[in-house]
Amino acid sequence: MARITYVEFGGKEHVVDVTNGMTVMEGARDNGIPGIEADCGGACACSTCHVYVDAAWVEKLPRKDAMEEDMLDFAYEPDPVRSRLTCQIKVSDALDGLKVFMPEKQI
Repeated sequence: MARITYVEFGGKEHVVDVTNGMTVMEGARDNGIPGIEADCGGACACSTCHVYVDAAWVEKLPRKDAMEEDMLDFAYEPDPVRSRLTCQIKVSDALDGLKVFMPEKQI
């Protein structure tokens, strides 16, 4: 299990424990955290689960694959380094302390 901090665009923080094997997107959805819409349900087909990963975590996460990179082109104001789709980040103990920031809006 990992404790993950989701930060809304306005600065409000939500700290939740997310079960290993779930995705960061599922952790937000299942805990009613606003700002991650996840319209496609985690199929990497919509980019509405876009976040900016805290800079301290960028190198600790698995690299983006080609499909995620392509979908990020459709996200709102993507950052080439910090933008990720939360449906593509699997939770494990190694993610304990992860902090992600929601964009102003999803597409």
